[in-house]
Amino acid sequence: MMQILASSPLLTLFLVIALGTLFGSIPFGPLKFGAAGALFVGLAAGALDPALGENLSLVSAIGLALFVYTIGLAAGASFFRDLRKQAPLLLGAVALLALYAVLVAFGGKALGLSSPLLGGMFAGSLTTTPALAAATDAAGGSAQPAVGYAIAYPVGVIVTMVVVTVLMRIKLPAKNDPDPASAAGLATQTIRVDRPLRIQEIPGIAEVVGSSEGELRISYLLRDGKMRVAHPDGELQAGDLAFLVGLPDAVKTAGQALGKPIEEDISNDRTAVNFKRFTVSNSRLVGTPVANLFLPARFQSLLTRVRRGDTDMLATAGTRLQMGDRVLVVYPVEREGEIAKTFGDSEHKISAIDYLPFGLGIAAGVALGLITIPLGSLGSLALGAAAGPLVVGLILGRIDRLGPLVFSLAPSANNMLRQMGLVLFLAAVGLSSGQAFAAKAFSLTGIKIGLLAAAGMVPVLVAFWLLGKILGLSTARMAGAIAGFVGQPAILSHVQTTIPDERCESGYSATFALGIIAKIVLVQIVMVL
Repeated sequence: MMQILASSPLLTLFLVIALGTLFGSIPFGPLKFGAAGALFVGLAAGALDPALGENLSLVSAIGLALFVYTIGLAAGASFFRDLRKQAPLLLGAVALLALYAVLVAFGGKALGLSSPLLGGMFAGSLTTTPALAAATDAAGGSAQPAVGYAIAYPVGVIVTMVVVTVLMRIKLPAKNDPDPASAAGLATQTIRVDRPLRIQEIPGIAEVVGSSEGELRISYLLRDGKMRVAHPDGELQAGDLAFLVGLPDAVKTAGQALGKPIEEDISNDRTAVNFKRFTVSNSRLVGTPVANLFLPARFQSLLTRVRRGDTDMLATAGTRLQMGDRVLVVYPVEREGEIAKTFGDSEHKISAIDYLPFGLGIAAGVALGLITIPLGSLGSLALGAAAGPLVVGLILGRIDRLGPLVFSLAPSANNMLRQMGLVLFLAAVGLSSGQAFAAKAFSLTGIKIGLLAAAGMVPVLVAFWLLGKILGLSTARMAGAIAGFVGQPAILSHVQTTIPDERCESGYSATFALGIIAKIVLVQIVMVL
């Protein structure tokens, strides 16, 4: 059986992925390992025969590049939007990483562990492959960093998963990190207008061209017995029935400013005016703000909501469309065909991936990772296959497109590629590290490494969480930030399963990108202290 598996790496790899998925679905109290199951099954399989883990470095690199690049694409817009807000968190993360490096260096020396083992332990407990490469170079090609890495890697994953699972039960006040508009849900209300008012003057209205602000829209308007779409530049008159959609508090405030709510839902009358979801599959619309569609002028229509993945958002004038968005449009019934043609409205087209911009994006990320910056006696610095594609993904996720090249992906396509990259990476790392893990894991040296990693990480992770509390950040952002602090995609997957909130990815992307750079520098300092 081992000969068959050793002779067919593809069979071995996907068997590990399948069994890892099964193992990851098993609950251990409140904890499930999820995608990390592929890592642990890979470690067990790799320990049986060293041949099973040979020649998998390319698979691991491809998987990691796919994962971090698609994370960057998905989180790019929110990362740059929140960068100023997250600056104190990033500085705190670097400071705590430096503190952990000092704990590892001096604690390891007290336990009699060698510097190469400690460098590998530091990289492994923070699951950072580029840092392992830096440690190996600093150790003159010694295998000891890989041993420390293999032992500390699962310890880092398990300890962080346990700690973050416990911490996620503690809701942070989040005074400086309010819920995104998508988290509050949307409310609707029909209002009988008593006080005439221009639509753009309504409190909280999301109609101001060039702005991404706003918390409600006016869609249906019944005037003198005739149903119509409310034009953004129009005026509400006394006696009008107006249909409001938006955040609950905003709908209530605007309703009080206009008149009185009534029980009748005028959107139920779809004789002259209808509403429908259209799928954005026209690549020319990607990155286009809602206001630039000119729907009111072209089709006497209004785009009120955008469903992106599983999140339903209010459409503001400045909301930029992405491939795969499902937009809700209120329109005169005779204009439906024209509107469908404008958006594309093709489910088949969004499932296809344009590999020209996708391949160019990852290639640019890998190329960026190859750039090496000399650091004198400390060696050199390179972003590597992890941080390079992430940085490029963040930038391309922010700009969406360059001319005819559309970089953003539909959420379904992005998620599929992300999960495939994740399990490929974890399975390959497990198979490659199995032998070294088995040789040292249960020896006295292995026990020292595991205990030091756990003892050092727990207080640092708790301190990081407390930093988030002091800064007034949310539970979702801090849980994602911890996953990025450790640099483990499986932990992010676990966090997102528990807290489906866009701030998780934003926190992860911020601390992951900067953390990679900090760890590459700090691992070399660990080895010289």
